[in-house]
Amino acid sequence: MVLDRKKVACSLQVGGKFLPQVEEFKYLGVLFTREIVVNEVNFVRKCISAESSQDDLWGKLICTNFKVSFIPQDAPTKQKSKLSHLLLGEHDIPLTCLEQVVTVNDTKGKKKVLGSNQKLKFNPTELILYCKDLRIIRFCFDEAGPESAKKVCLAIAHYSHPADLQLLFGFEYQGRRYHEFKGEQVNGSSPRGGLQTPIFDRPSDWDREIKRTGASEWRVCSINEGYAISQSLPEYVVVPVSLADQDLKKYSIFFTDQRIPLWCWNHPNGSALVRMTSINDPLQQKKIDQRIFTAITKSHPQRSEVIKSDLDKCLPTILDIQCAFVKIRQICVIDPFEESEERWLTSIENSRWLEYVRAFLKQSAETVYLLDGKNASVILQEEEDRDLCCVVSSLVQLMLDPHYRSLIGFQGLVQKEWVMAGHRFLDRCNHLKKNDKVESPLFILFLDCVWQMMNQYPAAFEFTEAYLTVLSDSMWIPLFSTFLFNSPKQRAQHLMDFAKNKAIPQGEDQVVFFPPVWNWSQQFSTKDQTLFNNPMYVGKGAACVQNGEVKSFRRTKKNYSSTLRGTPSSMRNGLRGGEETLPRRGSLMSELKPDFSVVKDESPSERFFRDWFSRPADQQGVLIPLLIPSHVVLWKLFFLRWVPEACIHKGGPVTAYHKLSQLVDEIELLQIHLRRYKGPSPCSTPLPSPSGPPSDQRRMYFKASSPNDPPTPPEYLTSSFPFTPVGNLCRRSIHGTPISKFLNGARIWLSTETLANDTV
Repeated sequence: MVLDRKKVACSLQVGGKFLPQVEEFKYLGVLFTREIVVNEVNFVRKCISAESSQDDLWGKLICTNFKVSFIPQDAPTKQKSKLSHLLLGEHDIPLTCLEQVVTVNDTKGKKKVLGSNQKLKFNPTELILYCKDLRIIRFCFDEAGPESAKKVCLAIAHYSHPADLQLLFGFEYQGRRYHEFKGEQVNGSSPRGGLQTPIFDRPSDWDREIKRTGASEWRVCSINEGYAISQSLPEYVVVPVSLADQDLKKYSIFFTDQRIPLWCWNHPNGSALVRMTSINDPLQQKKIDQRIFTAITKSHPQRSEVIKSDLDKCLPTILDIQCAFVKIRQICVIDPFEESEERWLTSIENSRWLEYVRAFLKQSAETVYLLDGKNASVILQEEEDRDLCCVVSSLVQLMLDPHYRSLIGFQGLVQKEWVMAGHRFLDRCNHLKKNDKVESPLFILFLDCVWQMMNQYPAAFEFTEAYLTVLSDSMWIPLFSTFLFNSPKQRAQHLMDFAKNKAIPQGEDQVVFFPPVWNWSQQFSTKDQTLFNNPMYVGKGAACVQNGEVKSFRRTKKNYSSTLRGTPSSMRNGLRGGEETLPRRGSLMSELKPDFSVVKDESPSERFFRDWFSRPADQQGVLIPLLIPSHVVLWKLFFLRWVPEACIHKGGPVTAYHKLSQLVDEIELLQIHLRRYKGPSPCSTPLPSPSGPPSDQRRMYFKASSPNDPPTPPEYLTSSFPFTPVGNLCRRSIHGTPISKFLNGARIWLSTETLANDTV
């Protein structure tokens, strides 16, 4: 794999020795700048299949201060069936991606999970790496020197448990990268490295969001500049115009971590979505609530009411979510699918992961009703406002605002509601592996909820499930600032110290010298990034056919928001009233039945959802997910992509994606030829060359087929595309078991009882 670096002219250190400067190099054991080989062992066998050792690879296992790397003895053939990462080789694992390091000695029957600074009293014959991206990598030391094998295992365990955040390799990598490319940054590069995604670390980003949503009665407030008020809020927040800075300072001491209420979004009807912590002084709660409610009411043109939703009372805890994720990972990845496991689908249900996904989607849909149907402003309240609020506020905006269903809009949403709002990525991802009790996959649960909506409304999102999966993988690559810190202040403080240590000029933009993940050219080629583009997307300005004519779509306020108003009560279609808490979690399924018939004494909320589901969904309007069990399903590309038995040759959703991409590419080429035939208009841009745009500038990964191409999908296409399970999971075969029936297209039900009650 050739690393995409134009100017790599730096000294490389391997095993304590400096290598000569190089211009370009292949990934054959040559490392990044400042990446140091800590330990290595030769004659290692990487297990490819659990069934036999015939396909196993022999080579060298290396531990560096960034990753675990296996270098095959024989250069492997380039695979078309997977993404080609610019920063990681096919056999590389970032140290932050390691969940557990397990050593085994078969002859003595011993097994040990290694931590930092631990001793190993036996010589390992096998090393098993359990990864946070759900891979399980296995190495055998049949022919390797026992002492060398022991040392490399201990090195991997030690360096995957860094004592301090500054020891993560990203701080070394980005410091050197900044100085190497400083000349390019100065000479004509666009601001912030050409990044289009708003970071929300400047007042201008918030101003644009206020104007975009029409929140004219809200303003950008700078009382937290220098993090003077709250350690976990961004420096700039949006507050009601009627609230003065001195009042906010006075009230801030009563909120957890002094987090004043945080504006999220405004509905075109004037309703606002706000999030806030609990008030830590019960004697002051009523007074503070009243003051905040009054200010939000004044910001609404119709002075509508404000409804508070206590998420701690109606959603699972972060510990519940972590336990569910551990269980579903065990079922899907770690446990072998044996013949005796006849109730695999019931095991998925018992993990409660899908139940929690439904619970968050349901709570978000309730909030959509309050904002869109009841014309009320909503305050999402959580004790610390840094976990559950992140999920719900993001999903609500995703359901209501088509801007957030575009790629740039979605990335801005994550930046605004997660990164700048102070979600504890460092703790929840457990990058330093210091406290398992605070680890919880809130962001993965959010991505699963997003995928559920994409699965139900595939034309409403500009991005694909491959993009969501890559985004989840990026959490474990410590080279970007997005998922490394617990708060904006922690990020600013660490990057300030980092800049001093690396002789970066004072006042340099932190986005430039330690960039976020949103510039995908850091990780993938232009070609591979086209895998993020959804060929079915019906975006703003997209063409549609109406009465035989091609017309451009224009979103209007009418199809963006509903005109139905009412008070919340019980809801059908898997929803209950916004003012009621969720019932006991085990009884969620009893409510999730669609029923579009008119019911006597129907509440306004029931009428709102019945009317919404009875009409065709507007892909650029409000979207409400169906929550019956057969519609909230297992995200197979995420949970099963490494399972060899789950890999369906020329099967899965990718086959439709392949054909649709080819069709869209052909249509876009025809449009170019049609414009050329009609001739350029006075205001049009210059026409491309007669053959059309270059292949690497076209939007679709799969290009239009020629008459000579075979009608079937390419041989390398599988249901795991663009990933490959080869060498990433070793277990026994599952053919003929319940899981194989599920993978071959069985409906996803959760139990016999649920299936009997499920009416579609």
